[in-house]
Amino acid sequence: MLQRIVRVFGRSVLPALGLAVALCGCSSGAFIDKLPGEMGEPADAPARLANPYAYPAVHDMPPPRATPTMSEDQQIKLESDLAAVRDRQETREKAAAMPPKKKKPAAAAADQDANAQDGAKTNP
Repeated sequence: MLQRIVRVFGRSVLPALGLAVALCGCSSGAFIDKLPGEMGEPADAPARLANPYAYPAVHDMPPPRATPTMSEDQQIKLESDLAAVRDRQETREKAAAMPPKKKKPAAAAADQDANAQDGAKTNP
């Protein structure tokens, strides 16, 4: 029974202790500076900055704009201009996508018209 308790205790405590030691190793930045030269950083490592970099000011608001925002009339005019440009572009793309029409030579077209008229006269 005692052996079972020791096994259960060992299985639960030892991994937790190992995890704690591993996590402590992640935050060793200031601790390394206090170690003697042979155990700390290498001799040729660059010196640390006296003032660490500051984090960006996330909550600071930008200064007010120098130019005023657009009025509703200006926004409506701009939207209609953009819609007109879009429509012109779409018609150009459709025209470019259509295959060119083949024109029949004038003599061939006249012959076909004459043949069509002759066929209409002979068929009652």
